[in-house]
Amino acid sequence: MVSSVMDSKANILERIAVSFAELSPTARGIANYVQQNPLALLSMSLSELAEASESSKASVSRFFRQLGYDSHKEAKQALLQSRNDGFPLASMAVSDQSHLDNDTQNIQLSLQELSSEYTTELGNEIARAQRVFIIGYRNAYPLALHFRQQLMQIRNNVILLPQPGQTIGEDLVDVNAQDVIIIFGFRRRPTNFEQLIHALEPQRTILITDPTGQVFNNKVTHTLVCHVGGKEAFDSYAAPMSLVSLLCNKTYQVISSEGAKRTASISAWYTQTNEISKT
Repeated sequence: MVSSVMDSKANILERIAVSFAELSPTARGIANYVQQNPLALLSMSLSELAEASESSKASVSRFFRQLGYDSHKEAKQALLQSRNDGFPLASMAVSDQSHLDNDTQNIQLSLQELSSEYTTELGNEIARAQRVFIIGYRNAYPLALHFRQQLMQIRNNVILLPQPGQTIGEDLVDVNAQDVIIIFGFRRRPTNFEQLIHALEPQRTILITDPTGQVFNNKVTHTLVCHVGGKEAFDSYAAPMSLVSLLCNKTYQVISSEGAKRTASISAWYTQTNEISKT
């Protein structure tokens, strides 16, 4: 039986790692196959899994019970939930074309529900805000950093949080109704994310998230859903990056000549400080 110290929510790969030494030679063969092809469980029947791992249906059933599952079906459901929660699991065969197709589909799904009027409204809010705070944790931090870098080309007072090694309470204490807060929150969010959303509830907030973040819809001003999942082990952030580009361009359209002047001034600084190569 799986170790008693194992969290009941642990996925099948974690359970295998904990209990591997206790498995029989036959069960270890099944375990090795599952470790190499975890998402195969979602499409394989018990018989197919037994054949693929060169064992028997009885051995496979016993294997899942040893890991703490009541059945093969329960193990499938637990594995699917792990993937939906963001745990990196790859399918058996992923080609370059399927990667491209997945990114294209995710971008289309993410942007097709956003009307031009709505994105223009968001661009106007970002353009006219006194300050723009952009918050991103973990995988969302590079997205927040890129968003800040783009907006800084056309407007001032764009603040990235959290600063490395710092807390954010000192920066958010002075937020007022003239400010806009953009917060990224994709699955496997930090434990304090819900408390942060609750604390920001009175403010103008734009949440950029995956479908699981829709639970916060009634606590933010705007929710923008980006699809990031697929058949590969790691999520793709092509859709949120595309959305960032769209919002920055909408903001630029609102700021117009003011943004162009700022961009020209920044380019002059590049020349004076020799920061940007011309090749």
